[in-house]
Amino acid sequence: MDQQSKAQVPVKMLLNPAHCLSLGFGSGLAPKMPGTLGTLVGVLLFVLLPQMDWKIYLAITVVAFVAGILLCDYTAKALNVHDHPAIVWDEIVGYLITMFMVPGDWMWIVIGFILFRIFDILKPWPISIADKKVPGGLGIMLDDVIAAIFSLIIIQITLYLL
Repeated sequence: MDQQSKAQVPVKMLLNPAHCLSLGFGSGLAPKMPGTLGTLVGVLLFVLLPQMDWKIYLAITVVAFVAGILLCDYTAKALNVHDHPAIVWDEIVGYLITMFMVPGDWMWIVIGFILFRIFDILKPWPISIADKKVPGGLGIMLDDVIAAIFSLIIIQITLYLL
């Protein structure tokens, strides 16, 4: 990580609603493990969301993804860094994707969290390609979406086999 991407983000950016969302309501401003804290915001949102039909959950997640492309691009440009560690909306949405049609009990919530963080941190192929080669807000979001899909597949296979 270069010096510029380690630069501290001004707290006053949270006053802008778009930056506040892309910075995970401030969780991305943590000096250590901002992606993990952003994912915890995703966990909180998942827990707070009422039980709903899968189509509604999917629609909310798709809207969050599309909005994330714009939000993350906007904040990245303001910070003059492609994917600043403080931008964690992608982790929030990634966790919501991970938990699509997954039971809401704590065991699955924790398993989803662990799997998503492993894939997001290690970035195996093709996650690493999306992370390095896709520019802008789409690039910021896409690597986390792929990590989430990998996590979701593992959880769904496990649920099927149980």
